[in-house]
Amino acid sequence: VHLVESGGGFVRPGGSMRLSCTASDVALDDYGMGWFRQVPGQERNVVSSISQSGLSTHYADDVKGRFTISRDKAKNMFYLQMNNLKYEDTAIYYCAASSDKFGAITAARLYDYWGQGTQVTVSS
Repeated sequence: VHLVESGGGFVRPGGSMRLSCTASDVALDDYGMGWFRQVPGQERNVVSSISQSGLSTHYADDVKGRFTISRDKAKNMFYLQMNNLKYEDTAIYYCAASSDKFGAITAARLYDYWGQGTQVTVSS
């Protein structure tokens, strides 16, 4: 499974950005999906996740109300809409796919496939 993220870059505080994730070799709707982020020297932490069914979602406390996770089965795409971005959102963001089909998966160890990461920098 080859996941590819896109949409990272520079944004000012308070701005918005949408990250996208796709795969050319599998149908993403067969997987639970997650977005993680990592700052150098720190652990990779879950930002948001969505169950394979799309019925369950999870958000980290510091992004609730600002970020929205979604999936488009027809386009085989998976998104993270990020609004009201803050300096502390600066990180490398990774999309990931889990074969676990039950619930919105939050543990990185339960994800089987990872994208290469995309840098998001919030700076004035």
